[in-house]
Amino acid sequence: MKLATRDGFGKAICELGADERIVVLAASVGDSTRAYKFREKFPARYIEAGIAEQNMIGMASGLALGGMVPFATSFCTFLPGRCYDQIRQSVCYSNLNVKLVATHAGITVGADGATHQMMEDLAMLRALPGLTIMVPADSLEAEKATLAAAKIRGPCYLRLSREPLPLLKGDATFEVGKAQTLREGSDVTIAACGIMTYYALLAAETLAASGISARVLNVHTLKPIDAVALERAARETGGIVTAEEHQVIGGLGSAVAETLAERYPVPVRRVGMLDRFGESGQPAELLQKHGMTADAIVHAAKELLWKKPLPETAKAAD
Repeated sequence: MKLATRDGFGKAICELGADERIVVLAASVGDSTRAYKFREKFPARYIEAGIAEQNMIGMASGLALGGMVPFATSFCTFLPGRCYDQIRQSVCYSNLNVKLVATHAGITVGADGATHQMMEDLAMLRALPGLTIMVPADSLEAEKATLAAAKIRGPCYLRLSREPLPLLKGDATFEVGKAQTLREGSDVTIAACGIMTYYALLAAETLAASGISARVLNVHTLKPIDAVALERAARETGGIVTAEEHQVIGGLGSAVAETLAERYPVPVRRVGMLDRFGESGQPAELLQKHGMTADAIVHAAKELLWKKPLPETAKAAD
């Protein structure tokens, strides 16, 4: 079965609706974001803001000040793309209990083209103080991330996708800020988030067929990032490949490199969008053209292994 992460949000928000503090706001695309599921069950706590994302953030901030727990939803290109100022000033500066849910993230929006393929949102938001950022890997994890966001006191950002993918067979637990080890490995680590986690697992299987043992980390929380798991992976495997459906600048790759530069520097290769805008096309075709596939991860891992410094024992043997 294939589901998009937005479907997991739609299911979880209805479960949360039993709490009368929960309010969902939409910006004219509630059907696409799956916010409509909440509208069907709790119409009195569903607010249609129309094509006015900036106003929607202001409304959500007011609701939070009044003790409600608002989930503001829209397409990623509009949230945060169109309302960054309101997110910074009204939500994060005031540390309000607002949950920002952005769907249709990344290049897999497909035929809608570059204007709707938001690849820069993580770079925009990671620097905002106090903002928790989660990028679930599949629909089940999106459910858990939505439920977890409701429990956090403070602003949260959930980045969700449109493209359906298989459900991953990973750890059933979910803890904000704690990366999951989906596959053990000793030669190299693949740290991924969002839909690229699926491709990371495929890449690990291909590498295994070549005799390369790849650890796969699901870094579903970019902020706060799991520095302990990353450092352990760096020490035990000696190199990390990151994989994300985002610009290689400012997203997961940057977060991992920054973390390891301070804690335990090792070679890092980043798989993602290489400083370009997207274009119209089918999701699979776009991922292939722009190098966000399992094969691209395999290539990056092999390149990293070729350049990875030898362990001290091996140097001594030479």
